[in-house]
Amino acid sequence: MPANPVRYGAANSPEPVVHELPPLRYDGDVIAIRLEIRRAEDGTWLGRLIFGRADDGSAPATADILCAQSEGDLWECLQDLREHHLRDLYRSVSE
Repeated sequence: MPANPVRYGAANSPEPVVHELPPLRYDGDVIAIRLEIRRAEDGTWLGRLIFGRADDGSAPATADILCAQSEGDLWECLQDLREHHLRDLYRSVSE
């Protein structure tokens, strides 16, 4: 996934940061994908996928399905997901 996993100055912030990912093709449509990551109180990194462009909270999204001890490890978990996994996740949260 070609996105910049480097953040400056916000490493300990509990506020989530949203990264744009390459879009997904599903049933002839192009679906935007965003990754929202945040650092939990215990220091672990959590991430969820948001599908679509709605910024009002109505976009289909997963729970915090990505969990890692570092932000770099979280990005590695995301890179292990293949396109068919992303399609299945999208289908599971949108239908």
